[in-house]
Amino acid sequence: MERSSSANWVRALLELFRSQGLETAALCRAAGVEPQRLQQHDGRFSCDEVSRLWEAAIAASGNEALGIDRELAARYVNFDLVGYAMLSSADLRCGLEGFARYLDVISSATTFHLELEGADTWLVLGHTGFSRPLPWQRSAYSLLALLTMCRWVTRRDLRPLTVHFGFAQPRDSEKLVSAFGCMPQFGRPDHRMLLAGSDLATAIPSRNPALLALHEHALQERVAALGDASIAYRVSAEIIRRLDRGEPRRQDVAASMALTDRTLQRRLRAEDTTFQQLLDEARRELARKYLADHRFALGQVAYMLGFADQSNLFRACKRWFGVPPAQLRERMSAPQ
Repeated sequence: MERSSSANWVRALLELFRSQGLETAALCRAAGVEPQRLQQHDGRFSCDEVSRLWEAAIAASGNEALGIDRELAARYVNFDLVGYAMLSSADLRCGLEGFARYLDVISSATTFHLELEGADTWLVLGHTGFSRPLPWQRSAYSLLALLTMCRWVTRRDLRPLTVHFGFAQPRDSEKLVSAFGCMPQFGRPDHRMLLAGSDLATAIPSRNPALLALHEHALQERVAALGDASIAYRVSAEIIRRLDRGEPRRQDVAASMALTDRTLQRRLRAEDTTFQQLLDEARRELARKYLADHRFALGQVAYMLGFADQSNLFRACKRWFGVPPAQLRERMSAPQ
């Protein structure tokens, strides 16, 4: 089950790189990406391909903070039809809830959810489906792109109350301060920013219920047309989005897909699988990727997989791979 980003998103990313004096054809060659795929209406690019493009662009530019600029983000971010649905939503919270529902249109390799903290709300963004470490610039740009979209649809200069990143503090962190309007905290469990409750309640000036219904209908068709529209694929994608909030409940996943729990179970049986099997497979797939990345401590891996504690990760790895997580990490790091 490959996670991927749309050609529209990747084209906009390459346009940003071109604006910084980089030759996009050379970047594609360095990343092993075929340029003609960018012109395909339904073209998609794997998580690792997008990371290789970032790596090639950073190396060619010599700019460690490439893309971390609010003006560049405002000019080149492309959220496609999902952005127009947000523009038609009643308020920012509704727009972001729609963004979460239809994110696969932009990238099924990206995870997003809202998390309440008192009167305020965390916007939590992550990536999945990768086999190589993600460039920190990619993660920072993704969160900046989301903030840029919030500013665009509300027509307000929204500023997060705080921002957390899962990577270590880079040398040029001033660019991050300038882009987000506050000093981020680094080395945290995930990538997230906290917006005031009043910001989430901001009415969107261009709200239009009729237009929103049209956009959502088109988005539902786009989601269904993605590589594998089986119910199992959609359930797996929803499980992955929810894992870092604890073990997902089948009833909640069913509700997010506008299905009853009984209907979801019946449709999964028709595809010869169960919710528990999909949950286990998603965790196993992600465990191998997270453990290959030494930036993630074992406790952090357990958290990202939705386990209550590290002992559950230990038992699961013994069952999946025959060895505990630390030993699996050593084995994957050993020279071949």
